Amino acid sequence: MNPPTQRPALPARDAEAPTPQPGADAEHAADAHPVRATMILLPLQSEEEPRWTWSTTLRADWGAGSNARLRVRPRLTMSHWTGNIDVAARVADKLVDNAARHGKPFSAGHVVLRLTLLPTDELLIEVDDSHPSFRNFEAVASGSPHQDCGLWWVNHYRAKLSWAVKRDANDVVIGKTVQALLPIAWGEPT
Repeated sequence: MNPPTQRPALPARDAEAPTPQPGADAEHAADAHPVRATMILLPLQSEEEPRWTWSTTLRADWGAGSNARLRVRPRLTMSHWTGNIDVAARVADKLVDNAARHGKPFSAGHVVLRLTLLPTDELLIEVDDSHPSFRNFEAVASGSPHQDCGLWWVNHYRAKLSWAVKRDANDVVIGKTVQALLPIAWGEPT
């Protein structure tokens, strides 16, 4: 059991506060009526640190993309991202759907979705799966709508698409991460 918290004793207050006498100097008058103020200091944030992050696992099945879209909208609203939340939700949907259909889920049958709001107010959407390669990445990244996956939407919304091999703490390859970097603002989609 913890001992009770000790608090410093507050000075006793007189029923009537002393009134400064005419002609008393200002320094002594301030001592007679101390001013108390509370200031809340917010921690400083490095320009390299993300402003906000969120991560979840999603079951890699036929509804994974829709599930991602439904989860992303409220999270981005709560993060106060000033970009187009509907576009971000659609891009997350396509990344997750692509991982579920063409990638390989992790052993528990899921893929990982991460959102990171960068200090530049760009949004980084990442999806991890256990397949360590990305076949035909250049063709997919070019944005051709005739590809067999919905990732052409990423290019359609002017996001930068990339991928990298995912490694564990022991530097063993465990899959890949597909990333889409959404700008805060863009012109009309093509």
